[in-house]
Amino acid sequence: MGEGLEGVPMSMERMLEIPVSIVPTEAIRAMRIIGESRGWEMSRFQDSTLVHRWAIIVPIAKRARVLGLKVTDGEAKGLEIRSWSYVPGSSGRLSFVSFRIPEGFNEGWEEFLNQWTTKLPRCPWRWTFIERSIIGYLLPEFRKSRKIFSKEGMDIGDWKGLQDG
Repeated sequence: MGEGLEGVPMSMERMLEIPVSIVPTEAIRAMRIIGESRGWEMSRFQDSTLVHRWAIIVPIAKRARVLGLKVTDGEAKGLEIRSWSYVPGSSGRLSFVSFRIPEGFNEGWEEFLNQWTTKLPRCPWRWTFIERSIIGYLLPEFRKSRKIFSKEGMDIGDWKGLQDG
């Protein structure tokens, strides 16, 4: 019959995708700075992902370019960030980051995420009124972003980033 995977060691990992108000290069740069300060070996990669753009009332599938950075050695070996942007409607950019969190890094994950958000030039879960109006004021991504960051242990009411010193 079928063969099981009982004897095969599997590395467990968790995927986390978050809508953010920053551009992909800022997300990658923040992780690179943290990795360099901690002495992690990292490698860059490019990929693509399928996104849906609305034209009038019909969704059109397109590909978006993904920028990525993966930790290849160190305490966070296997940690990976992927980031991309696309225009969901007629105007306005919506960006996402996706983290692949290895099982062995769960203890340091919350500290890493907190440090990552402080290295960003602006709060990743806040959009300006103008940005929200251009993209689509009632999109669920805005609320989803705050909920995910909060669930991951971030204090979404008190962001301290680069501007704060």
